[in-house]
Amino acid sequence: MLNSIKGETTDSWVAAPAIDDIEDAARALRGVAFETPLLENVEVNRNLAGRLMIKAETAQRTGSFKFRGAYNRIRQMSDAERSRGVIAYSSGNHAQAVALVARLLGTQAHIVMPDDAPMTKMKRTRELGAEIITYEREVETREEVTQKIMAQHDYVLVPPNEDKRVLAGAGTVALELLRQAEVLGAMPDLILVPCGGGGLTAATAIVAKALAPSARVFGVEPELFDDTRRSLEAGQRLANPKGRTTICDAIMTDIPGELTFSINRDLLGGILTVSDEEVCSTMQFAFDHFKIIIEPGAAVGLAAVLAKKIEFEGKTIVVIATGGNVDTDKFCSLLKSHQLN
Repeated sequence: MLNSIKGETTDSWVAAPAIDDIEDAARALRGVAFETPLLENVEVNRNLAGRLMIKAETAQRTGSFKFRGAYNRIRQMSDAERSRGVIAYSSGNHAQAVALVARLLGTQAHIVMPDDAPMTKMKRTRELGAEIITYEREVETREEVTQKIMAQHDYVLVPPNEDKRVLAGAGTVALELLRQAEVLGAMPDLILVPCGGGGLTAATAIVAKALAPSARVFGVEPELFDDTRRSLEAGQRLANPKGRTTICDAIMTDIPGELTFSINRDLLGGILTVSDEEVCSTMQFAFDHFKIIIEPGAAVGLAAVLAKKIEFEGKTIVVIATGGNVDTDKFCSLLKSHQLN
């Protein structure tokens, strides 16, 4: 287990956040993070014979929900800890979030990223002032690379998932959407969440259990990166085979986290999977009907609805669109390739 603070193990922080932790994070994020919209289209609802809403974290700072967890972690560091600098590993969205929060709170960010991460995400991370260290997915894991760097430097780790402070920040997405849904008189029967490392999925399930126990939370993965689905079926964490790829770069994780898997195993309604082609179709649909740009990994929840991977007729369903950080040329190319098929 990686250490986050010199001389202290992370055991006390590798634990599930309580609803009180998530509500505390929401108070800290007020006026710092954006309250993102809960979108709805009456015509879409009529065609689906259900009520569909999209929680658009595409409109969050740095373009994804990751800002919430990064801020909640780094804000709780002492001045001495911030003076050492922070380190994180990410394919792009957590990287940008940590980079921005580090700049806002006066520390230096060092980000471990795969060398095949989207160039746009790398560029934006550098522009926010972070140092990037790349690695090859097929040779090393991001955790191994980070451990080597931390053995040489005194950086403080800001993991994307395996920390209750990060998960508490992520949980504010669900806290916010439930409050918005209540105002609309549309408390959800189902909540679908893109699942990579499983942090947002776990945090959403914690909030739903506490505040909307009748709502079922499902994670959604790409077909070829279904490590959480297979792990839940096996009752133990299983890694994805090497050599696979998907357009959903934001959720191309190697294996479920220990903490997030333990939460998801107990609280999730299940895991759904979608194909890259279904994701492309969904990105087009979101652009046409909701006027938003969703990156591939963030579109999987909506894709599961449109592909009818779950029964939703007569139900109220919320999908979390976790981010919109997709290169313009790639977005256009993916939509064009779908239209040609």
